[in-house]
Amino acid sequence: MRVGVLALQGAFREHVNVLQRLGVDVVEVRLPKQLEGLDGLVVPGGESTTIMHLAALYGLDAAIRDFNGAIFGTCAGMIVLDRQRLGLIDIAVERNAFGRQVSSFEADIEIDGVDELFHAVFIRAPWISDAGPAVEILATVDGHPVLAREERVLVASFHPELTDDTRIHQRFLELVREETSVRA
Repeated sequence: MRVGVLALQGAFREHVNVLQRLGVDVVEVRLPKQLEGLDGLVVPGGESTTIMHLAALYGLDAAIRDFNGAIFGTCAGMIVLDRQRLGLIDIAVERNAFGRQVSSFEADIEIDGVDELFHAVFIRAPWISDAGPAVEILATVDGHPVLAREERVLVASFHPELTDDTRIHQRFLELVREETSVRA
């Protein structure tokens, strides 16, 4: 299994480290050709405006739209994938929804299909303000969706790469396996 991590800006190194700990062959993606042969792609947190600007500059925006593997977006990555930007998941996202940097927080959240709580780190976090009918909401905080899936795309408004808990990344890797078998 080969998974790319968009390495333009933001917390890409942390995602690389988690995936490598899980035994995944990881590619740092900075150019469209680096998407070739990948089974999945992580779009990390960071600054969504900067990520979109650099993705457009290098032609990665179109290449990511055309990528047919599983995709996982965290925080700014969730914003980048929403219907207003790359359009890969039918959600609208409210940026900095929980507040500015000083309002960042950690919370134990319930995730559908997971027995134990997940300790989530929210940094200038967005939330999902609207979701299409095919979007499955997997976790909420104070009634606001923070983890969701639509077909091959998984998004989180928090940063699972900043914890030692690999369950969200493992869930993404299950999605990568599903999508790989469907394409085969």
